[in-house]
Amino acid sequence: MKNIGQFLSVLAFASIIAQTSSAFAENYPYRSDYLWVTVPDHPDWIYQTGQKANVRVEFYKWGIPRDCVVEYSIGDDMLASDRTGNVTLKGGSATIDMGTRKTPGFRDLRLSTTIDGHTYTHHVKVGFSPDKIKPYTKEPADFTEFWEATKAEAAKTPLSYTRERYEAMCTDKYNCDIVKIKVDQKHSVYGYLLIPVDAKAGSMPVVLAPPGAGVKTIKNVKTFYAENGFIRMEMEIHGLDPRIDEKTFSEMTSAFNSSGNGYLENGIDSRDRYYMRHVYVALTKAIDFLTSLPEWDGKNVAVQGGSQGGGLSLVAAGLDPRVTQCALNHPALVDMAGYAEPGRTGGYPHMKANILTPNNINTLAYYDVINFARHITCPVRMTWGYNDNTCPPTTSYAVWNLLTCPKEAVITPVNEHWSTSEVETGHMEWIRANLR
Repeated sequence: MKNIGQFLSVLAFASIIAQTSSAFAENYPYRSDYLWVTVPDHPDWIYQTGQKANVRVEFYKWGIPRDCVVEYSIGDDMLASDRTGNVTLKGGSATIDMGTRKTPGFRDLRLSTTIDGHTYTHHVKVGFSPDKIKPYTKEPADFTEFWEATKAEAAKTPLSYTRERYEAMCTDKYNCDIVKIKVDQKHSVYGYLLIPVDAKAGSMPVVLAPPGAGVKTIKNVKTFYAENGFIRMEMEIHGLDPRIDEKTFSEMTSAFNSSGNGYLENGIDSRDRYYMRHVYVALTKAIDFLTSLPEWDGKNVAVQGGSQGGGLSLVAAGLDPRVTQCALNHPALVDMAGYAEPGRTGGYPHMKANILTPNNINTLAYYDVINFARHITCPVRMTWGYNDNTCPPTTSYAVWNLLTCPKEAVITPVNEHWSTSEVETGHMEWIRANLR
């Protein structure tokens, strides 16, 4: 295993400022007068269980240290605080003792101060023996049989699709088509297919890019893959044309993906009717399509995504042996039933206790990324941050620790739920370096 350990830990001093009304998620304040600085006394933000963690906290206005009272609370990753207090910054700085953990996991220091009539918040997480974190989710005895039967049933629906040139996204370097792929008799998925203009028969690796969570258009299309010799398909999972306008997508989200009726809860009482069943099948159908392209090199099928797309990338790699490389950011859909165990951190979509009945927990076990990761044999490159409250580091480590395939970590402690362009292009270069 390669470990590009904490390569952004040098940015610890420029930790994220979370303003009360900010729409940005950046590690340095975007056009802000104010800046939090949080520096754990272990430069990699990692401690062994039983070791005490101290964090130096600083607050600046216009780059000038500010003396102020900072209220803080400390709790386990994504769980309620179990300790509170306050500290006065002198010369703009103070040190807070975060204590320790007796078991592997993360602690979260949550900070708040009110200055000039405005309240500013921030947090920083540190890990305790995270390499020993184990998942909550167990593999059902018939997990493999269930998915083999599901794939066999899906194979009865022959490959069927429509393909339409989408001039609005074509350039002199690549062409873009809108593809609609039939999944089964009820479902289809759409995708943007990007193919380099100079692609020749049998010359190009293919990259499938599953989407992040939500009911929305396909965003942040990574065109640089097609500019660098890859065929790439950015897909959606709901059978909705990505050219639908944002207002309509917003209305659909309000109607069909609001709290209590989201697609990740749809059919959760049955492993056969759960919404994500046809979504996971759609991954294999998309690979069917990509490997049917005459330009495919006949060898390489990569998957690459972030958040839900990261989780789906791991699912595809564990479900379909044709996948040869898997690169992902902060995976969702990991330990989805984790909160059923008191004191346990669960992963996105952070299902509430009333959802996590024994029957529903059983269903989720067939769809949890944890159980697909157990079966991955192709190389994996994975990146995650510690300050992420969407896909928390506890669940990222849970899946990372059980991977037995060749793997490479890019750990960026300061990151919340985002990644840099350098990490994204790094995924592409890693895929290129691991082509067969």
